[in-house]
Amino acid sequence: MKLILRADVDSLGRLGDVVTVKAGYGRNYLVPQGLAMPASKANVKQFELERKKLQVKADALRAVAQELAEKVAATPVSIAVRVGEGDKLYGAVTAANIADAMAEAGVEIDRRKILLSDPIRSLGEFDIEIKLHPEVRGELKLAVVKHGQPADEEPVEETAEEAPVAEEAEATADAEAESAEA
Repeated sequence: MKLILRADVDSLGRLGDVVTVKAGYGRNYLVPQGLAMPASKANVKQFELERKKLQVKADALRAVAQELAEKVAATPVSIAVRVGEGDKLYGAVTAANIADAMAEAGVEIDRRKILLSDPIRSLGEFDIEIKLHPEVRGELKLAVVKHGQPADEEPVEETAEEAPVAEEAEATADAEAESAEA
């Protein structure tokens, strides 16, 4: 089935392209969604008349996506996760987690637009690519930190002098807890 695309369609073509697709995909998805129309001679003439309006609409969508990309780049996001021994994450940080964290930061992004090849399974800072439009991609700065630790605070290492003091405080607390139970 030959169709004229009325909008940019990922992995298919751009506005105005004449494409050949399977009949079911064209009849059941592209045409009802307004993304394409059958490529007859009359429709080709009609499309040429509509092309300017559709191009203006596509340019407006691209501009909105560019603004959103700038907003994403200016919004650092941190996700606090629980970790086990050796700073190993329980579970992983997925695109859905990132989308939720961005929503809390005030930027709404669909999780399917977050390009994450594999879930994140370690602490640290990551640059995440977000596809906002076929021609516009944004970059997000993501910090994965331990639960209870602020994003900008580095883990504090114990010095040799502080270690015995911490152990004595723990021993005193344990002794008090045992005497309270008895």
